[in-house]
Amino acid sequence: MSGSLMTPEQVAKTLQLHHLTVLKLIKQRKLRAIKFGRVYRIRESDLDSFLDKSYS
Repeated sequence: MSGSLMTPEQVAKTLQLHHLTVLKLIKQRKLRAIKFGRVYRIRESDLDSFLDKSYS
């Protein structure tokens, strides 16, 4: 995947989770994210890494 940025809502839709669950994963430092002011953005490569760790 490319290095584009996704919102927690986009990640939630991709993983079929609630967006608050994605935010919880970010706060637990299980999913890497970048914080711009009050909003988070997740790199697609970080999402791939998270999925690789979760399912290996």
